[in-house]
Amino acid sequence: MQFSVTKVVPAENYTLLIDFGNGEHGTLDMKPYLDFGIFQRLKDPDTFNQVRVSFDTVEWESGIDLDPEFVYEKCNRTHAQQGASADAKKRRS
Repeated sequence: MQFSVTKVVPAENYTLLIDFGNGEHGTLDMKPYLDFGIFQRLKDPDTFNQVRVSFDTVEWESGIDLDPEFVYEKCNRTHAQQGASADAKKRRS
């Protein structure tokens, strides 16, 4: 199965709001990974917020990226009609 990330939005407390190509949406908590190796760089909020979609997965400006299967497996997913952008608006208000 292809786990294509179509949208990623940084959210509070080192979480990512993610839309997948199969219509699912979810939240990925990155806090458990921020003490390991290259991921320590993401502790800086400005660096963390430079996240984007690249080649169907999550990537940061610094070149750090995640395997799409990892993103899908670790994400708290939902089939809700709202995507990452709508979820981000809710959390910011």
